[in-house]
Amino acid sequence: MDRETRRQALSAFLKAKRDKLSPEEAGFLRGTRRRTPGLRREEVAQLAGVSPTWYTWLEQGRDIRMSPEVLDCIAVALRLTNDERKYLLSLAQDTGPGAAVPKEAPPVIGPSLRKIMDELRYCPTILTDRRFSILSWNEAASHVFLDFDQIPPGQRNMIRLLFTRKELRRLAVNWEQFTKAYLSIFRAYYGQYLEDPWYGRFLAEMKETHPEFGLLWEQSEVRSAPEVLLEFRHAKAGKMLFALTSLQVQGDSDLRCSIYTPAPDSTTEGKLQKLMERVNS
Repeated sequence: MDRETRRQALSAFLKAKRDKLSPEEAGFLRGTRRRTPGLRREEVAQLAGVSPTWYTWLEQGRDIRMSPEVLDCIAVALRLTNDERKYLLSLAQDTGPGAAVPKEAPPVIGPSLRKIMDELRYCPTILTDRRFSILSWNEAASHVFLDFDQIPPGQRNMIRLLFTRKELRRLAVNWEQFTKAYLSIFRAYYGQYLEDPWYGRFLAEMKETHPEFGLLWEQSEVRSAPEVLLEFRHAKAGKMLFALTSLQVQGDSDLRCSIYTPAPDSTTEGKLQKLMERVNS
């Protein structure tokens, strides 16, 4: 990512977070002449202990010097989470033009990880890399979501499938919440791998092909491990409730397990069990 693109991303992120923080939360009076839905720039500057002019230049994406200590003050003022703070620091770091992306060996899915996924028999589980390419899945996932074997490997990207496959749109009652959960993780990866040009190309492609992607992308948070309750309307099993838990796999490869656990006090696990039995009988 070049410096200009990095500064634009930083500018958009700061403005989005400022708009979401109400004056009352920050200890200011709303007043009657306030034009912005959230804090004013000078209010963020006051909270962070920096000059209004400097913060304005920062949010405008100007080429200015910024120390980690000052950025920490901005993070506190905007009440950023730990994931959001890391994202802010990543955007603000200037690695200079032409920074190289370290080469990574192809992910290796060991037998122990495959066994763990198989043992989660009634918990649909999907394994992805840092670009959300789908590398593996268990039987439950293929019954609840899609038969991923029927999708060419080059098209098995979870973010792309959420926007291109009508089955997933029909499946998720709260499709936007479902999608935002994945986008929040994707944004965390984006901040971590800013120098990988693949992310810029992918985002540009998705925004051009799917206009609603751009809106959801701008609304997305930065969360490395969101926990979300999802309601599915399965064509064969009916209403199903799953809690999405996203876990980063420890090891040399940047792998992530997305586990959908049947909600307690629901009939989801029984429905999934019957569905799998019917298909396998």
